[in-house]
Formats: sequence, C-alpha cells, structure tokens
Amino acid sequence: MALLEIGSEAPGFTLPNQHGKDVSLSVHAGKSVLVWFFPRAFGNN
Repeated sequence: MALLEIGSEAPGFTLPNQHGKDVSLSVHAGKSVLVWFFPRAFGNN
C-alpha cells in the first residue's frame, strides 16, 4: 500500500483498541480523527 499524503482521506480499517475491542474508522465518519499507535509497544508477538 502506498503512503498517504498528509490531509488525505484514509482508507477504511478496523483495529483493536487498548481494551481489545475492535473499532472501525467508519464509526467516526465526518469527524477529524487522529490514529496513534505503537507497533509492538507491549511485546505481544
């Protein structure tokens, strides 16, 4: 997948939150969203 340009529209995705519950980007449609993640921050391999 190509890198996104700053300010461009993100593709739809679903990721687990800090409690393990799946959250979809589509739930926040029409709102500004900041996605912040730390790959392997907790050592879950």
